[in-house]
Amino acid sequence: MDTAIAVLIGLYAAYSLALWPLVPALIGSHPLLLEIVSGSTLAEVTVGAHSRLGELPLWWAVAAGVPGSMMFDWVFWWAGRRWGDRALHLILGRDTSPRGVARREARAARLERMAGRFGPAAVALAYYLPLPSLLIYVAAGLSGMRLRIFLILDVVGTLLWVGPIVGLGYAVGKPAVDVVHRIDHYSTLLTLGVVLLLVGLEARKRRRSVR
Repeated sequence: MDTAIAVLIGLYAAYSLALWPLVPALIGSHPLLLEIVSGSTLAEVTVGAHSRLGELPLWWAVAAGVPGSMMFDWVFWWAGRRWGDRALHLILGRDTSPRGVARREARAARLERMAGRFGPAAVALAYYLPLPSLLIYVAAGLSGMRLRIFLILDVVGTLLWVGPIVGLGYAVGKPAVDVVHRIDHYSTLLTLGVVLLLVGLEARKRRRSVR
């Protein structure tokens, strides 16, 4: 089980990185697909605007944002259930200095107390709380919350987040679609520029390490 969780967390990281170039590639041509696979906020606004133009029902524009947004949430619940405090420390960082360790332990204890007192509400409002939502999911698993309850609350919380974002796009309508098409026009060049910059920085770093 430990290996499976570690692999899934690694898959989450790889998937998140792989989605990065998809945003400029799909936002103008296939925003609905982008919303389904990534839960991208920009895609949700765009699909809401397309819904205003009558291209798809509003309920479908909202529902399409749920799978991508909560795809890996259960993995972090599982990590909290299986690993306990170790899962929190893993996400909070590996600062081994005395101050870093003390800060991490204090935050982990605070999260555990919060999960014990406000577990269900915290999961449902995870997107609105001033904490990384993944920490809240880990704390929910650590607190002993059942997977079925967690998934129900996670769906509710995701809808509470996606609904207003899609609604914003619906309210704006065609101007939002026009803006996205302008972004799409330049996004490929921008992405290429960023990739070249990153490659250049990595090459420079390697040259320095060789010296």
